[in-house]
Amino acid sequence: MKGKRVKPIAWKKMTNNIILVAILLLSTFLVLELRAEEAIPEKQDNSNIQKAQTSVEIIPKKEKIFLQEVEEEYKGYPVTAMLQIPKIQVNTCVLEEYSVDALYECVTKFYGSEPNEVGNFCIAGHNSKRKNMFTNIKQLEVGDEMILTSQEKGSLIYEVYDKYKVKPQDTSCLSQETNQIELTLISCTNDSSQRIIIKARAKE
Repeated sequence: MKGKRVKPIAWKKMTNNIILVAILLLSTFLVLELRAEEAIPEKQDNSNIQKAQTSVEIIPKKEKIFLQEVEEEYKGYPVTAMLQIPKIQVNTCVLEEYSVDALYECVTKFYGSEPNEVGNFCIAGHNSKRKNMFTNIKQLEVGDEMILTSQEKGSLIYEVYDKYKVKPQDTSCLSQETNQIELTLISCTNDSSQRIIIKARAKE
């Protein structure tokens, strides 16, 4: 018995289907190959990122602080130092000489040694809602850090070691009886009925 002869149209349709399947398989293979090739540099990039992150972690702490140059003056007042308190986002000039007018513009040196020298460098600032004032120093706690930068002595990191309140007439916080490098921040609190005092010491 003779086999049935395949009609030309049916054969052509079958051939087209085979070609279509082959194209789909080839396309899938190429996509998978491209993804495999792309995965290699991605892994290398991640490795580089990890290395970069590791290198940042081993940088000494002082170098990771966002230090900056000391301005010569601020609104016409001479500047003696720059004060940065990361916890409360303070980044301000410290004016060289205290006066009622100067204190309305910025925090100022109030009393004591020169910045970053042995002694007690005292800074006064109003408790007003301006970025260069001492609005939020009440949030500071023992162990918090701040950075004081001067032209002559560079930058030092200070660590808070005491926090308390005094009456306005109590000036004991200004004492210079120390053989260490210290920093005192002074501002009003409780509707100016008291002064809040933040004492910090330069870290070794």
